[in-house]
Amino acid sequence: MDDDAGLQAEAQNRLPPAFEPRKRRKGIYILPNLFTLAALFGGFFAIVMAMNGQFRTAALGVFAAMVLDSLDGRVARLTHTQSAFGEQMDSLSDMVSFGVAPALIAYEWSLKGLGRWGWIAAFIYCACAALRLARFNVNAGVIDKRWFQGLPSPAAAALVVGLVWLVSGSLEDGGWATFATFPQIRWITFGFTLYAGLTMVTNAPFYSFKDIRMKRSVPFAAIVLIVLLIAMINIDPPTALFGLFVVYGISGYAVYAWRRAKGQHVSVISVSTNEPDERGLHR
Repeated sequence: MDDDAGLQAEAQNRLPPAFEPRKRRKGIYILPNLFTLAALFGGFFAIVMAMNGQFRTAALGVFAAMVLDSLDGRVARLTHTQSAFGEQMDSLSDMVSFGVAPALIAYEWSLKGLGRWGWIAAFIYCACAALRLARFNVNAGVIDKRWFQGLPSPAAAALVVGLVWLVSGSLEDGGWATFATFPQIRWITFGFTLYAGLTMVTNAPFYSFKDIRMKRSVPFAAIVLIVLLIAMINIDPPTALFGLFVVYGISGYAVYAWRRAKGQHVSVISVSTNEPDERGLHR
């Protein structure tokens, strides 16, 4: 009996390759990663345009990357194609489009005239973008989804390139010509670049809009406000978008100050743990 069992086991081990179970090869989901690659191209395109002195087009490339970046995650969730690869790819794309590209655009457009102060400001912005993305990846499991910890990198990029788009676009259209030629515009760009960079690494809570459900009914007045907002953006896109992101860039500090004044919890860390690496996060 033992010999028969041994012969059967040996026969099973000698099955031809066609009868052996195939191992499932790991792959990547193409649809959401196509949006991520398109966003990456937007950032790369913006860098190339800035190197060629076409700053208005470069700013539009960054804003296009923002739109595409907002879609890849939603597409992945709708099609159930989330993956660790997609998350890492998204972070790398964000670093190029919202970290390197805005810093280079601001430097080539205006900060270059400040000498070492200009490239220091550009580097601080770029470094803070990397730190903000790394912190976001590490704290993804403990962050309250309704809030961002610090200014999100797309909004920070919009503050920097939005100023470039506003002033350079007005100069090309014949408006703001004298303002655009002021030497002070370099220091204004310097201030916006530093503010956007440092705000990314603060603990100020910025609303994420992730709890808004499109299927939920809203008051009629909300639809009217959306229509008015779209009309305002269409009248003067650079001014309207830049103004919106300036207000958003200040909102985090306003929420932080309001919570402090009310004695409320100001941290966006929603899950408390006893891990040593997370000490100091829950403040």
